[in-house]
Amino acid sequence: MTDPVGKLPSELDQLPDRDAEETAEWAASLGAVAEHAGPHRAAYLMRRTLQHAEKAGVALPRLLETDYVNTIPTAAEPALDGDEEMEARITAWNRWNAAAMVTRGSRFGVGGHIATFASAAWLYETGFNHFFRGKEGDGSGDQLYIQGHASPGIYARAFLDGRLTEAHLDNFRQEAGGNGLPSYPHPRRLPWLWEFPTVSMGLGPLSAIYQARFNRYLQGRGIKDTSNSHVWAFLGDGEMDEPESTAALALASRERLDNLTFVVNCNLQRLDGPVRANFKIVQELEAQFRGAGWNVVKSLWGSAWDELFQLDTAGALVRRLREVPDAQFQTYATRDVAYIREHFFGAEPALVELARLLTDAKIAECFHTSRGGHEARKVYAAYKAALAHKGAPTVILAQTVKGFTLGKGFESKNANHQMKKLTADEFKGMRDLLGLPIADSAFADGLVPYGHPGADSPEVRYLQERRAALGGPAPARRVHPVAPLPEPEERAFAALKKGSGKQEMATTMAFVRLVKDLMRDKRTGKRWVPIVPDEARTFGMESLFPSAGIYSPMGQTYEPVDRDQLMYYKEAKDGQILNEGITEAGAMADFIAAATSYSTHGETMIPFYIFYSMFGWQRTGDQMWQLADQLGKGFIVGATAGRTTLTGEGLQHADGHSHLIAATNPASLNYDPAFAYEIAVIVKDGLRRMYGQTAPGEDSDVFYYLTVYNEPKPQPAMPEGVEEGIVKGLYRFNEGSAGADAPRLQLLASGTAIHWALEAQELLAKDWNVAADVWSATSWGELRRDALEADEALLRGEERVPYVTQALAGAPGPVLAVSDWMRQVPDQISQWVEQDWSSLGTDGFGLSDTRDAARRHFGVDAQSITVAALAQLAKRGEVPASAVKEARERYGL
Repeated sequence: MTDPVGKLPSELDQLPDRDAEETAEWAASLGAVAEHAGPHRAAYLMRRTLQHAEKAGVALPRLLETDYVNTIPTAAEPALDGDEEMEARITAWNRWNAAAMVTRGSRFGVGGHIATFASAAWLYETGFNHFFRGKEGDGSGDQLYIQGHASPGIYARAFLDGRLTEAHLDNFRQEAGGNGLPSYPHPRRLPWLWEFPTVSMGLGPLSAIYQARFNRYLQGRGIKDTSNSHVWAFLGDGEMDEPESTAALALASRERLDNLTFVVNCNLQRLDGPVRANFKIVQELEAQFRGAGWNVVKSLWGSAWDELFQLDTAGALVRRLREVPDAQFQTYATRDVAYIREHFFGAEPALVELARLLTDAKIAECFHTSRGGHEARKVYAAYKAALAHKGAPTVILAQTVKGFTLGKGFESKNANHQMKKLTADEFKGMRDLLGLPIADSAFADGLVPYGHPGADSPEVRYLQERRAALGGPAPARRVHPVAPLPEPEERAFAALKKGSGKQEMATTMAFVRLVKDLMRDKRTGKRWVPIVPDEARTFGMESLFPSAGIYSPMGQTYEPVDRDQLMYYKEAKDGQILNEGITEAGAMADFIAAATSYSTHGETMIPFYIFYSMFGWQRTGDQMWQLADQLGKGFIVGATAGRTTLTGEGLQHADGHSHLIAATNPASLNYDPAFAYEIAVIVKDGLRRMYGQTAPGEDSDVFYYLTVYNEPKPQPAMPEGVEEGIVKGLYRFNEGSAGADAPRLQLLASGTAIHWALEAQELLAKDWNVAADVWSATSWGELRRDALEADEALLRGEERVPYVTQALAGAPGPVLAVSDWMRQVPDQISQWVEQDWSSLGTDGFGLSDTRDAARRHFGVDAQSITVAALAQLAKRGEVPASAVKEARERYGL
């Protein structure tokens, strides 16, 4: 069976046709148009019909692609609200200084990128002059995710408006004693200017989506009115290949984030060549975004193309533009008019006739320079349309020429991303093109000069007046004076400090119980932001569902299947939990937005993100660095941690290395607590350090990484006087007992390994008359950090002994360290331990088996610890060598 137009069966065949005769007439009419006027005319009529149906409110799926033309016709463009000539002069100065800064820096070998900003200058300038809200007006202002490689242009504008000096520009990519400019947007290096680190490509668009969503979250929970904040993300078309760039597009449309705009600079080039050599990146992106539910605005052609489109009465030009691949169009931008006439217009007779009506100058202008992203009016119209669109986010696909205005040696060249300087003659050509009043004599010293019209010039006054009207300078990062959060009531911590008695409790559950109690605190409870990637029930957090609620901008439009149960699944517009689904990357982006809310919105939030520990640092380590770069605060919790505690999950889920990766991040304070009371002490100190009163010399711009385990154990009460040791990373949990002259050693253990060490302590005393002191090493990383600081102090002539050295001073016998991690984790501190050192760990891949079998496999169970301890003592002659062999045989090793 076929349908009336001869196609294969489709879903339409399943629908009732109430008037088959009418359907046949429509099909026949379409067939007649195609036969007599051509398929292009038939396609045009169909698209017009779909457009009319959409306006009439007829529910039909939208087309994923439109023609390769501007979305907003020239006749529909709004008048630009400003002085276009003045803005052109400002943009010219910024183009010049951006190129000069990078070129001057090349004499120091620091390099830089020129071509990206050259193509995107109007995309930024139009926003700065008309759209981007600053932080000195009402609300929080807009959040700007600047494309990393465009940073020279942002510095050039800050120079023009007086926020930077020539000395600053000359220190581009240099530290200069704190007076330099970082290569790319970096809040930790230039904290008054940059809000968001974006040069790790893909993370900017992902974070922008979750920032826009977090803005709505704050609004929904009644914490901050963010209705006037708009998120703008500036991206490259090549950057869109990163999976993170498009990973959350559906979230943005599903939650109707019309407070978000992506601006994709489609210069058709990535670092080594065309983005889509044999295809069209703009069309691909349009389909991708439309399919995800975004509003798409294409700004492809400049006003010079208007005449060409008016002459294209047969649609041949539009068809040709759609079929030419990007790499060929890039070639047209560099070739002479004769080549364009032959290879572009020579494709069909209608285009040959059209070309006869065009001068060589018009063709050169259209194909070499005239792009939608290079004209203020086109960009203004696109931005205006983005802000006017409600109910969905918008992406603007703006076509540009990479290296625009930098001369023929730069424009559209495959290598221009790696080109770091212009010659003096090229600068003079650029000067003439831009119409800048820079004399030839200014080049006399061999350096290209910076240009500035004067602090009281019309250009600077216009720029500053525009920014004042929009709420102050941009971009800008502001840390508003925020009072320290009050300390939560002690009873939340006391519950863990008193222990669990005979009841067994995993440390994962202990942490969750603590946070549940802290969320009930009347003064700070609403500040907590629980974030979980669809594993809340795994971690025992389902009891939070009905009490705290899961955030959803729609609320709950359905009756949950478990509504009659106590812990039912509850979504709410003011929900506190962010349950992200199966996306660790999305959850981390959420965490970053919440962790930096103190600066973005002047609202301190306390995020905690809990996840299967294997899927934290291993999967999203780049975002952990982004968090550190952005000076974020909060608690990251790797639950079901360790290589042997999560039984049966095998190779992929057995985390024995996250603490090693975490140790590389300077802002991460990494803890591996063994007991519930240690968690209470660590969290309490973290709240003080990050959100309360910091001690002298203490950095508050840090975050905490805790690993907790799913192995239920009785939780002891907290001994007296151990708080300092818990925070610093090491304290003696108990002393071994044996005969008066018994050999002695020190067992250092972290996390769940302390239980193996305590069992080994008993075996050593009972079977071998060896006394072992057991120490809880809550943080190998903090012990190492303290020791490194002591070494640095020594180089400055200050005498300081590392804490680990002090703690173990005089402790008899060798030291044996053990953990559920690779040996490199405890080995971080070995050089500062004066005693003989050895370690045990879970090096290698994980395996699916019981906990006991896995620990025996890795040689970290109590019996293996006992044998390793005897081996260390035998080396020192404190036990006979035969004891080691005997122990191996006794324990079946």
